Parts: sequence; structure tokens; C-alpha cells
Amino acid sequence: MPTYDEALTLTVVADALLALPLPGLRLLVVDDASPDGTGQLAERLALRHNTPGRPWRMAVLHRPAKAGLGRAYAAGMRWALAEQGSGYVLQMDADGSHPVAAVPELLGVACSLGAGLVVGSRYAPGGTLSARWALHRRLLSGGGNRYARTVLGSRVRDLTGGFNLWGVETLRRLRPATAGSTGYAFQMELKHRALRAGARAVEVPITFAERRAGDSKMSLAVQTEAALLPWRLRLRDLREVPAPPALRRLPLLRRDRVRPRIAPPAGTGVG
Repeated sequence: MPTYDEALTLTVVADALLALPLPGLRLLVVDDASPDGTGQLAERLALRHNTPGRPWRMAVLHRPAKAGLGRAYAAGMRWALAEQGSGYVLQMDADGSHPVAAVPELLGVACSLGAGLVVGSRYAPGGTLSARWALHRRLLSGGGNRYARTVLGSRVRDLTGGFNLWGVETLRRLRPATAGSTGYAFQMELKHRALRAGARAVEVPITFAERRAGDSKMSLAVQTEAALLPWRLRLRDLREVPAPPALRRLPLLRRDRVRPRIAPPAGTGVG
């Protein structure tokens, strides 16, 4: 869970997440030296949620400065992949826009279908955006996803969304630290890599809420990176030697074609 100035929302989201009936779930907050004290708040929350002598439930990774959402995700994923016993790594925001209640469903779909990537999707059939979203935000988000999908020829509808569950083996093969994107385009790059590598992907529709508090961190530089990245990835694909058959992309599984078991096996770990 990357944070930058999320002190007004972190407590509610972290408490709700750690209250889920998933005994193996642990929360790592990656804070980029938030000026509003989010990092210190996260430390206090970790003290409250952790019990001496028992496995940790919440930890905080402090980074020295704001260096981009993509770099924060890569740092958190590196930490998660180093943890023993984690079967899945979940990305989600701290501002309340991602539905905490959908986490068990994403995990259940991954366990039932053996998916390496489960996307909490705003744009899959049944997914919705908050009615509080202004028209320009809807056009920017929806148009950006359609643009990226068209350039890349991708069947994932929500390429830019940040509510994603990864199987650790899939994530380890992708080597997130080698991604070139620093902003939210990181999501797009990693998903595209996963599909190119043959990962099985499933989209689960979600309701994407308005943030509880705070402002968007999206700058012009971040938007420019996201606009250029699909073409860079496409050109890279064209230069690459075709992958052998065993590594080529598997068909995308859509939730509207399956009825997966939702409840994950007892003791399933989520990092």
C-alpha cells in the first residue's frame, strides 16, 4: 500500500483490511516521506496491530523522498517477495477508493482458477465508477484505458488500475524492479509484461469509490509518461524475438464466463 499524504484515510483503510477474516494477511505500507506524518501514523498503527511473540501483521517501509508511485510499488513488491510463506501480493490504494470487502473475492478467484493476476476492474462488465467522479475524470480514465488497450492489443480492460492481486511466482518472473515506469503507468507495464509472459489473468468487476480525503497525485509528467508508454511497449514487442510456444500468452479468463469459488483455503497467506 503506497502512501503519500494519506494521514486522513490510512487508519480507516488499514483497520478494515486487517479485520478481514484472512489469518495470513499482512499489510506493508510504503511511505515516501509524507509531509503530513503518514509514515509516523503507519508506525503507530503497526504497533497496535502487531502482537509481541507472534508473526507481524503490519509493517512500514520508509523511503527518503517522493520518487514516484511505480518505484514505491517496486520497493514494496521486493519486500513482499522476500517474505517467506506469502502466496499472493495485493496492491491497493490507501485513500479508500479500492473496496476492502472485495479482497477475499480476488483471492478466491486466484485460488479457484490458478490465476497469476487478478485485476479489480472498473471497466470489466459489472464494474462501476463512483457517481461523484466528474466528467473530465471519467473521460481521462476511460479514454486512457481504451487508448492503451488499442495500442497494445490487450484484452485487459483496466490496464491502469492499481487494485491487483499477483501470484508470487508470476510476480517474481516479472522482476518489478526492472520496470521503467515511475508513475501509475507502472501498472500498465507490469500487466503487459505478465500477459506477454503467458500469465493467466482474470478481471473481477469492482465499484471504484471516490477517495475519502486528499487530492490526486497525478501530475502532467505522470500523464505524459502514461501516454507514451504504450507505444514504447509496442515497439519493444516488435523488436523482441517471438517467445517459444510454452511462454506465449494464455487466453484471458473473464469473470462473466465463470462462477469461481470465492472462499480461499484456510490459512492462505497474502503478502
